[in-house]
Amino acid sequence: MTLRQSLRMRSSALFLVFALLLAPVTVRAANVDGIRFDDSVSVAGQELKLNGAGFRFKAIFKVYAAGLYLTARCTSLPEVLAAGGARRVRLVLLRDVSSEEFRQAFLDGIRKNMERSERTRLASQLVRLNTLLGASAGLRNGDVLIADWIPGLGTVFLLNGQKFGDPLPDLAFFNAILKIWLGDKPVDVGLKRLMLGEIPDDSLRGNQ
Repeated sequence: MTLRQSLRMRSSALFLVFALLLAPVTVRAANVDGIRFDDSVSVAGQELKLNGAGFRFKAIFKVYAAGLYLTARCTSLPEVLAAGGARRVRLVLLRDVSSEEFRQAFLDGIRKNMERSERTRLASQLVRLNTLLGASAGLRNGDVLIADWIPGLGTVFLLNGQKFGDPLPDLAFFNAILKIWLGDKPVDVGLKRLMLGEIPDDSLRGNQ
């Protein structure tokens, strides 16, 4: 091989590398058995990445699909709680749920993972959440419920893209919401593993 041929090959290789680096990045989406979760979303001007997603099972029935969005990849609850910036939990309902059934399940999930001191400190926000959920008309198959943590504002709920209720200001309260799925007593062990980005394991998906 001549020197000229060698230089030409190197130039072609460098050109290919630069072309790949400059190529537009395609935003993909995760597909959880037909339920779409975008790989990234924007919350309050911050880009969040899908950390993990899966189904909430009750007995053998799927209740909803849930996805967790964070600024950086986390594989444990302490990492999630220490993460800075905005956060998002997105639920896609897979069956109709009455207002009372949803309110009770949501609040039970929070209380099971709360210390007594936490419950006392966050009592006023628990009361506000109880009122908010009790005032809803219930959820239907296909509804999308989002809980966002927005620094400087608080916890904001969106139902099918529409905000409902006033922000709940305490970060500890949003962390308490996260523990519904990620705490020591999660609503579904398998879903916890999936939201933390672990490999799916059907043997651990059961209802708690």
